[in-house]
Amino acid sequence: MNSFGRLFRVSILGESHGELVGILVDGCPAGLKLTEGELLPDLDRRKSGAKGTTGRREPDVPLIQTGVVNGRTTGAPVLITFKNTNIDPGAYDEVRYLPRPGHADFAAFRKYGGFNDHRGGGHFSGRLTAGLVGAGVIAKKLIEPARIEAEVVEVAGSRDIEKAVDEALREKDSVGGVLSCRVTGLPTGLGEPFFDSVESLISHMVFSVPGVKGIEFGAGFGGSAMRGSDYNDAIIDPEGRTRTNNAGGINGGLTNGNDITFRVAARPAASIPRPQPTIDLTRGENATLSIRGRHDVCIALRMPVIIEAVTALVMADLMFIHKSLWGNGTHGQTA
Repeated sequence: MNSFGRLFRVSILGESHGELVGILVDGCPAGLKLTEGELLPDLDRRKSGAKGTTGRREPDVPLIQTGVVNGRTTGAPVLITFKNTNIDPGAYDEVRYLPRPGHADFAAFRKYGGFNDHRGGGHFSGRLTAGLVGAGVIAKKLIEPARIEAEVVEVAGSRDIEKAVDEALREKDSVGGVLSCRVTGLPTGLGEPFFDSVESLISHMVFSVPGVKGIEFGAGFGGSAMRGSDYNDAIIDPEGRTRTNNAGGINGGLTNGNDITFRVAARPAASIPRPQPTIDLTRGENATLSIRGRHDVCIALRMPVIIEAVTALVMADLMFIHKSLWGNGTHGQTA
């Protein structure tokens, strides 16, 4: 559905070319300092404008509508909305029944009987990640002193990111990318096996980000080619610090005191100006589609802050769960 979390819960809303997008954050404790200005640095990191990003320019001015009085949270749900101002819904009317290859258009049309919002992907659009970033700022404050940092490390299989983007622009195509994320300063023992393991929850949220198609923790798939004597992380002190970190900071679904490390694969954007074969849903015949309008050449370029945000949402919820189950100081840990 459109909600995630047990004790720290978010519900996402809005459409790409509708009136607004937003997020409802429930479970935020009272007294947390929170102003709209504090959301802006992360929102600015998500904005378009750099080479390879969409020509759609949205101010992304956050409006905190509930749950905050005089700059402090009240304990009530916090609603953050963003008005869509630079919209062009009519641009999608001519391709309403020509689903974009690789996009959710066809599956959504079938699932909702044609009543899905076709304008820019509607509720399936990356536009909705503005709300995730806003909620992520709250979560980052709640998990301090833990920190989360993500970056793009490859585009189109190359570490020369600018060159790869330039080539895609010249060829009127799109390219994917790989992001690396690291979480530092977490307590040991977060996570609730089996089904709420740390990897499960992070993966759940990361895969909710439009365009994500893969994730690996620590050595990831490379670990399958290693022997146990090389893969196993030798514990070198009573705090659980290890000489290597092939496990990515997680054992048995629990944080083990080391940094959580994972990599994310983002696919090429579906909307490209090059002609692509599709099907005309009104006639049931083959057709050719060429997308006009404003679209990212590489969606991975704007993803680091989004990956940080969804990871922070998971960690905040796990910290609240840990505290509710074990209390402060149990087993020598704090949440």
